[in-house]
Amino acid sequence: MRKLLCGLVVALLVGAAIAPCQAETPPAQAPPQAPQKNLEGTISVSGAWALYPMTVKWAEEFQKAYPKVKVDISAGGAGKGMADALAGVVDIGMVSRAVYPAEIEKGAWWIAVTKDAVVPTINEKNPFLKDLATKGVKRETFIDIWITENVKTWGQVLGTAAKEPVHVYTRSDACGAADTWAGYMGKKQEDLNGIGVYGDPGVTEAVKRDKLGIGYNNIGYAYDGKTKKALAGIRILPIDVNGNGKIDKEEDCYATRDDIIKAIDEGRYPSPPARDLHFVCKGNPTREPVREFMNWVLTEGQKYVPEAGYINLTQPKIKEQMDKLEGKVEIKTETKTETKTESAAPQGSAPTGK
Repeated sequence: MRKLLCGLVVALLVGAAIAPCQAETPPAQAPPQAPQKNLEGTISVSGAWALYPMTVKWAEEFQKAYPKVKVDISAGGAGKGMADALAGVVDIGMVSRAVYPAEIEKGAWWIAVTKDAVVPTINEKNPFLKDLATKGVKRETFIDIWITENVKTWGQVLGTAAKEPVHVYTRSDACGAADTWAGYMGKKQEDLNGIGVYGDPGVTEAVKRDKLGIGYNNIGYAYDGKTKKALAGIRILPIDVNGNGKIDKEEDCYATRDDIIKAIDEGRYPSPPARDLHFVCKGNPTREPVREFMNWVLTEGQKYVPEAGYINLTQPKIKEQMDKLEGKVEIKTETKTETKTESAAPQGSAPTGK
């Protein structure tokens, strides 16, 4: 009994000695808590459908770390995001295309935050689905579908005698997806022909309802977030990148969202329609919650990018954006860099809406 009591006393004394040390030593990877408690306010965001799901995820995680900060987000197209940002209606505009010189003249300032792509989509019951999956479609044929309208039947797409018409859908709202898809063909959104449909979800639904339909979507609206396969009712139309009339092994990258993301990351999927996605403000932001959110997105927030179905920025790209946030990069210098990088994107003035 005496030994048992002694043992309990020793255990209590040892526990008391250790406990304070454990309490005073924070977890090795735990971020400082003081700034989180002090940061408060509201951040308003609007714009591109392409960036909307990713920004919602970022906002949810950011608000866990900074519970006194509220992030309000609305989608409505990249054009709305740009216009709202330049008008000071929101703190951040989500823009899924290049920033135009005319917008820079109005005070547009931006950072890249992630990357994704636009893909052509068709109905899963398209009568020529098997041949399309095997042969794919060349860039020149896409031009004849959306730009010149010289291709009007699925037989013309495949080089057969089939007479079934191609029902072409495009975006009615000014948006980054349309601008990027047009950029792949060396054109601008206003050059695209077809039945105008509002929003990414709208195009998906239109193609779902039309077995002869063809459209284009950001990958976040073409693949199911849970199964990672194409959304029920649609299929991704393979691009014959090298134009040899068939989908080669390196071009076969559409089965799952992970496959297309890997192809974008490795450069096997053309850019455009792969592209950077941006946060745009009117001038380098000065409000602390906004700056902290942008800083968090470029650092801690990048770990949520793959699970949300997007592509991480490279480390050199992240450093470049951090330097820009810190005011170390001139807008004009950055403009030249991005113009060169986005060489296929429209240059010169363009409508603010995209």
